[in-house]
Amino acid sequence: MPSLRARGAAAAAGAALLLTAVTGVTAAAAAPSPPPPPKPLLSDAQVDRAVARIDGTVQEMMRRTGLPGVSVAVVHRDKVVHLKGFGLRRTGDDAPVGPDTVFQIASLSKPVSSTVVAGALTSPEEWDRRAQLPGFALKDPWVTGHVSLADLFSHRSGLPDHAGDLLEDLGYDQAYILDHLRMAPLAPFRASYAYTNFGLTAAAEAVARAKGTSWQKLAEDTLFRPAGMQHTSTRFSAFADAPDHAATHVKNPDGTWSARFVRDPDAQAPAGGVSSTARDMSRWLRLQLAGGSLDGKRIVPADTLARTHLPEIVSQQPTPPQNRTGFYGLGWNVSYDDAGRLRLSHSGAFELGANTNVTMLPLEQLGIVVLTNGAPVGLADAVALDFFDVAEHGRAGTDWLGLTSALYAQMADAERSPTDYAHPPAGAKPAADSSSYTGSYDNAYYGRATVTADDEGALTLSLGPRPERFPLTHYDGGTFSFETRGENAVGRTGVTFADGTLRVEYLDADHLGTFTRP
Repeated sequence: MPSLRARGAAAAAGAALLLTAVTGVTAAAAAPSPPPPPKPLLSDAQVDRAVARIDGTVQEMMRRTGLPGVSVAVVHRDKVVHLKGFGLRRTGDDAPVGPDTVFQIASLSKPVSSTVVAGALTSPEEWDRRAQLPGFALKDPWVTGHVSLADLFSHRSGLPDHAGDLLEDLGYDQAYILDHLRMAPLAPFRASYAYTNFGLTAAAEAVARAKGTSWQKLAEDTLFRPAGMQHTSTRFSAFADAPDHAATHVKNPDGTWSARFVRDPDAQAPAGGVSSTARDMSRWLRLQLAGGSLDGKRIVPADTLARTHLPEIVSQQPTPPQNRTGFYGLGWNVSYDDAGRLRLSHSGAFELGANTNVTMLPLEQLGIVVLTNGAPVGLADAVALDFFDVAEHGRAGTDWLGLTSALYAQMADAERSPTDYAHPPAGAKPAADSSSYTGSYDNAYYGRATVTADDEGALTLSLGPRPERFPLTHYDGGTFSFETRGENAVGRTGVTFADGTLRVEYLDADHLGTFTRP
């Protein structure tokens, strides 16, 4: 099957030939003149005004959310015009956040990793080469033989949304997860967008293997060291061992924040495992806005980097009120404003305690990065949106924090079960004897599940290689529930026993969550 790019080029060529045959003129002669390219619209004074507002904006949003720590960098015309930390690295301590405090940047790792790959390639066309990695395959052999680096970096391989993430939550390593993606159902290849951390990870690891090195070393040698990003790494241990690092925090029911969880993303290092500082990210922003150069030195080829900024797949259909189509490039959200200017952005979110954002207007040579040490409440995105709103219009026309916080809350609620397992229905049927549920159940994707009972008949479900143990609470008849844990926790989820099978509700979104007695 030819790529969408190839088929689009063929269709355009065929249309031009047909037009020439019918009218006797070439397509170029018949077509109206293209609109002029967009021009920069922001003055230095407009940017300075927006920069002057940042400190107050961050402090007010921290007051509203209680978020412990934030670090911000702004780059304009190859200069760092703002670089500052706010708040604390950890609640209960007095160590402040500064420009060199190391944060986990979550999915901001994706545009950083696409920069690494761009630096490892020699031409834009290499993005279209097949992603080959031992142990990695997709459900359709034809797709496996044709899926490219670009397909996986733009989330158009057909893999389901967040495929493999639940395996990571259960404690499986990268090799196991990539090997088992072949069992996931596929949507239409190159015609479907679904955000997949482990698809992108497979592509990045394939590039590193082709270079005869590890992903961690490739990132260091290709980008971090040449760009002087001294405190940036793809290794969780580097983050954890950094003396000046920001602990991850989650919000408590009373509105306070605490550092209760540790998020080790090594299994998906290219997609979510980078840690960095505002200062280091400002150097990366300068490199991005300068087309791959930094301090007069070429770090990344301009053409392979430019390819990452192009739309590869529609990621969002036009929605009111702006009715603009959203695209995904290679590790970037790609959009165009009313003036035709390219806008690149990406957010990062760990439910276990981090939220980040990067936004750039390349034509204006302007970019901002916002790092926070708390679970997503919208602050990182809101600071960036407020900054560009003020730069463009002189004031913020929207309560961006109210908007983004509501959006994150809506996304979290959408993942929860429609069943309220905390309140069994009236007339709920009793459970059978515990012995009818205990034993082992097998699943080719999630591995073995084991159900045990204590002396009083209370059941526990064990999942994963360690394993993770979940006490079961009876709901109705053969249905029980447990409280999910980890990055992708969704509150209480159901466990249903029937005819020698065990179905775990939240593992079954892609019809892979049924376990069978051997």
